[in-house]
Amino acid sequence: MEKRKQDKLASAGKRCKKETPPFFKKLRTAGLVLAAIGTSIVAAPIALPAIAVTIGGYVLLGGTVITAVSQTAVSENECDLEAPKKK
Repeated sequence: MEKRKQDKLASAGKRCKKETPPFFKKLRTAGLVLAAIGTSIVAAPIALPAIAVTIGGYVLLGGTVITAVSQTAVSENECDLEAPKKK
C-alpha cells in the first residue's frame, strides 16, 4: 500500500513538470491574478467590512484552486499511462 502512494505522488510530480496546454496556461495566469487580488483584499492595511474580507477569501481560494488544477493539466498525447505491472 505504501508503494502505491509513492507511485501516485511520483506520477503527479511528473505531470506537473510536463508542458501545459495553452488554454490552461491562460487559466493558470487568471488564477494567479485572482489569488493576488484576494490576497490584497484580505491583507489590506485599512479596515474593510467583513463581507469584503469574506469575498476576498473566496476569491483567494478560487484563484489558488484554479492555478493548482491548471498546472497539473497535460495534453492528451503527452499523457502516457503506464500499464500496471504484473508479478
